[in-house]
Parts: sequence; C-alpha cells; structure tokens
Amino acid sequence: MARHTGAACRLCRRENLKLFLKGDRCYTDRCAFERRSYAPGQHGQRRGGKLSDYGIQLREKQKVKRIYGVLEKQFRRYYSKADRQKGITGTNLLVLLERRLDNIVYRMGFASSRDQARQLVRHNHFTVNGRKVNIPSYHVKLGDAIEVREKSHKIPFILEAMETVVRREIPPWLEVDGGNFRGIVKAFPNREELTMPINEQLIVELYSK
Repeated sequence: MARHTGAACRLCRRENLKLFLKGDRCYTDRCAFERRSYAPGQHGQRRGGKLSDYGIQLREKQKVKRIYGVLEKQFRRYYSKADRQKGITGTNLLVLLERRLDNIVYRMGFASSRDQARQLVRHNHFTVNGRKVNIPSYHVKLGDAIEVREKSHKIPFILEAMETVVRREIPPWLEVDGGNFRGIVKAFPNREELTMPINEQLIVELYSK
C-alpha cells in the first residue's frame, strides 16, 4: 500500500501545527516543529499571504489525512460513508477515522504514534476479541476487546509507549487494563471528546462542491 515515506516533521511544519507524528519525541525539545515552526523548503520562511477559501479547505483536509495516516482514495471513501450515515457528516467522518484499529491501538497507549501502531498491527501483535487482526484500517465495534498478543508483551516499543501514555492520557470512551495488555471500546467518541484542532466543516464544504 502507498504511504508517506518522507520526514514526518516536514508534514507538521507544512500544516503549521504539531501533529504528533513522531510519538514521544514531539513532547521534547528535540521536536523539529519547536525549532523550526515554519514551512519546509527553500522559501519556507517567506511563505505566507492569504489563502483562498479553497486553499483553506484543502489544507484542513490535508491536515486530517496526515493526522490519521490516510491517503486520498481511502479518505474519500470514508467521507462517502460518513455522508450516507445519519447525523452530522463531519462528525461521522472523524468517528470513522477514530474507529480504525491502528488509531485505537495508539489511543489505548500500546503505541507512541499512529504510524508505529500501524506497523505493530501489520506485524500481528494484536487481537480483536481473541482473533488475530493485522489490518490497520479494520473498524472496531462497540464492546470489542483489543489485546496485545502474549508473545508480544515484552516488545520494547509497546512497553515504552505504555509508560509514556500519561503525557496524552487515554480517552474516556476507552477502558484499558495495562497490567493485562488489554483494552475495551466502551463507547464511540462524541465531538466534544475529539479535542484536536480540526474544523471538519471545511472538509465537508470542499467535498460538497
């Protein structure tokens, strides 16, 4: 599957926002965005000016895609599905993205970033309701139990992530038993619980044209 292979910190700098793509490093003074909070490239420091309405909408879509590590074709499918569901399309879109298995693994604190979570899922380190699942985009359901496989309990990446999850906290709609390397999806998030600086209405306006 196609994916971004360049420097993750350049994405944060391009969006002028810390996207926390490098895990725990983003909370330290080694974060590239803290040292160079301007757009990447030769003319990054001179970039500016007022964006058009389309430009603002496009940047918002790119930001959300980069936060969740989703490419355009898949993102468009999520939007189409969200648009068909009852309720507010923008909120539906964010909830669908939050329900991805790689995001749930990250939210539960078993990985320090979504990118790391994606890699761990692909390498068969997790089960859902006792069944091995290695598809990062797998959509979890209410009541699903996500566990680290027993043979993976001593993987350094997982142990380090569990120690540092206190920096970002586990969301209230998830229940995690760290001692047993297990978590349960007890609810789906409402809009107030998604505190990332996202204006999903701009994405709806972009796709509605």
